[in-house]
Amino acid sequence: MNQELRVAAYAVCVHEGQILLARWVAKDGTKRWTLPGGGMDHGEDPVDTAVREVEEETGHTSEMTTLLGVDSIRRRYPRKLGAFADFQGLRIIYEGRITGGELRPEEGGSTDLAAWHSLDALAELDRVELVDVGVRLWRERPALGRVAGPDDGPVDSARPENG
Repeated sequence: MNQELRVAAYAVCVHEGQILLARWVAKDGTKRWTLPGGGMDHGEDPVDTAVREVEEETGHTSEMTTLLGVDSIRRRYPRKLGAFADFQGLRIIYEGRITGGELRPEEGGSTDLAAWHSLDALAELDRVELVDVGVRLWRERPALGRVAGPDDGPVDSARPENG
């Protein structure tokens, strides 16, 4: 089984009760809302990754103001010829502040739309579980920078993320 590690940085940008999200398009065409962010380039600083990804996916310039936490997920994915991959995603989550730019969708990337959504209406959105993790980190500000996992007690999260 192949071991795969993906390190990514994301931003929780909240302004006046609304959160900035990007709509992620899965390989099968499924569309779900996610935090703006994505994979780090080799040698790139995680803060720079989050700033770059916010601009690429939403059109907004930003600055990261606080490290909210680090989230780790593990999945098993099928690969070619009946093989499987043991995938781990390490997700660095920052609080971000929008400093400029204009809202627009990403062109030629993994997202197709960007929008501000009411925090009160998140439960109605078709979203990846990373949104719930990020919002919980933003609201709770846990000392260790992580929300409770399956072995730590109940977690109030949505569906598992495919990406």
